[in-house]
Amino acid sequence: MCAERVQRILTAIMLGIALMFMAQGAAGDALSLKIGVALQVFIILMMLLWAFTNFCPSLWFFTKVFGPCNWSEKRSNG
Repeated sequence: MCAERVQRILTAIMLGIALMFMAQGAAGDALSLKIGVALQVFIILMMLLWAFTNFCPSLWFFTKVFGPCNWSEKRSNG
């Protein structure tokens, strides 16, 4: 596992959790809807931070832990 891949997986999981909370909110649970919206806003703010500053806190952390992905390496079938 490498940093960029872990970051993408984490983003997908967070979006899924936010969707779950928003679906529960649509079913009538007001607190779940607020939590879902708060998670969505957090994800949007992190994406905007990354877009405008080219700095992603989660990617920075995961690069320290897992190391960067080396996309130029070819996989061998041996």
